[in-house]
Amino acid sequence: MNTIADSADVDAGACIGAGSKVWHLAQIREAARLGENCVIGRGAYIGPGVVLGENCKVQNYALVYEPAVLEAGVFIGPAVVLTNDVFPRAVTPEGSLKTEDDWDKVGVTIRQGAAIGARAVCIAPVTIGAWAMVAAGAVVTKDVPDFALMAGVPARRIGWVGKAGKPLTQEGRQWICPETGEAYVEEDGVLRPA
Repeated sequence: MNTIADSADVDAGACIGAGSKVWHLAQIREAARLGENCVIGRGAYIGPGVVLGENCKVQNYALVYEPAVLEAGVFIGPAVVLTNDVFPRAVTPEGSLKTEDDWDKVGVTIRQGAAIGARAVCIAPVTIGAWAMVAAGAVVTKDVPDFALMAGVPARRIGWVGKAGKPLTQEGRQWICPETGEAYVEEDGVLRPA
């Protein structure tokens, strides 16, 4: 069973997975699809046709613009923005107000288990790799590898994280998760389980 707050605005054409929770003042637009057990925080916006896998959390006042795709287990922190317009303008070169037909929307794709920290901005089109972590306030302008720890404006890789979200420590030729003990190997800027 879903929990949807009375003040939430959920379009009749949206598909909300079983066990999902949509809190106060959140808006979920037409054709959006949420997997099972998702949590959409207060004032969050989920655009038309956006897809969320199961067990995603979108925190308060985050803006997820279409055509974003979030795989299973993705965390979106408070006030995060996933953009959808490479060259934003309110008006055409002739000065008339732009309409939906006046631009090609591009999306942000976030792979399984990745986390985006509070107030970070992801500038579409980018892909955030599986289990990556983007620090609060970062601005992502390029694709992010799996397990990367990203920070700054523009965001750059400052380390690696494991599935537990903790920074990995290098031991010889391997990277080790301090919480789980899982080992990873880095080759040519790509991290993979050992």
